[in-house]
Amino acid sequence: MNRYFLFFLIFFSSFIVHSQCEDVTVESITNPGPYSVSTLVEGVDGIRNGPDYDGATIYYPVNASPPYAGIAIVPGYCGEETNIQEWGFFYASHGIVAITIGTNDPCADWPSARATALLDAIVTVKEENARVNSPLQGSIDVNRFAVSGWSMGGGGAQLAASIDPSLRAVIGLCPWLDLNGFQSSDLIHNVPVLIFTGQNDDIANPTEYGFMHYQGTPSGTDKLYFEITNGGHGAANSPNMANGEAGVYALSWLKTYLLNEPCYCDFLLINPSNSSAYETNVECDELSGIEEGHSDALLLFPNPSASDVMVSSISGLERSFSIFNDSGQLIREGILPANSNKIELEYLDSGSYLLSLEGELFRFSKLK
Repeated sequence: MNRYFLFFLIFFSSFIVHSQCEDVTVESITNPGPYSVSTLVEGVDGIRNGPDYDGATIYYPVNASPPYAGIAIVPGYCGEETNIQEWGFFYASHGIVAITIGTNDPCADWPSARATALLDAIVTVKEENARVNSPLQGSIDVNRFAVSGWSMGGGGAQLAASIDPSLRAVIGLCPWLDLNGFQSSDLIHNVPVLIFTGQNDDIANPTEYGFMHYQGTPSGTDKLYFEITNGGHGAANSPNMANGEAGVYALSWLKTYLLNEPCYCDFLLINPSNSSAYETNVECDELSGIEEGHSDALLLFPNPSASDVMVSSISGLERSFSIFNDSGQLIREGILPANSNKIELEYLDSGSYLLSLEGELFRFSKLK
């Protein structure tokens, strides 16, 4: 790589991260977030009726800038969708589409069935991206999804990550797996996983269940264990639990791994004040400071793309841009006209590139 470009890349990336992070504080992560929230309910608003779950609600931000990443959340044994719905509103208020679901047989669907239900729920959100007249039509980033669940649902979230490696994050809420039928291979995946447990959980006690999830996940997978002081089996069923630290850590996890926003990673390295045990292997310095297609100010979508990419904002002014390949070679310089937000990519070969626009760097992929 050209040494001057490398210096430019490092300097610019550091400047971007520093300037963006000034507004990211614990207060900015709390419940609720900055966006208004609306819902789409199965059987009322035309969303898909997934065969592998029973009942669903999609929470989405009304006044945020798309495309939106998503997360699917499922309850535990004999639980109901209402048990975990506070998480749906919370995530949407921070700009993430969340779908909460029920199960076909709440007291008979084991973690494997809940894993299937979570993946089926993601299909439902993806279909909203193409459904005519959906308020989410064309607004979903179909490549960015996470899963979460409580109790058996948390075990199901871990299994879903083993089934679908394209998932970006897992959040287990006092996760439970059948210790008699459990296989160590069930936790072998590379999807970053956050585990909440309750210190006094007498159903999925932290030693046999919660910490087992942490230890069993490979050492090469980013992971975090947060045992909530004096918490029971429902210790993490709301972002307000642990005096609000449950929400701070869960959102920081998704911002870091689902959205690739480096400003939030440092929050994960602070030992929670409401934890009776805490452990992590996360090293924030190893995470890239280059945005993968979005920043707080601008969004680049779709990413990847075969033809062109769109910049979310239209400034009304001409804007210059530069495109570099992964070797640091300048491929093209151009002008984005006033009142336009499209950059054509047809002339590019398939591969990974960097776009410099308005003082920010974006990584994007060109498809054939």
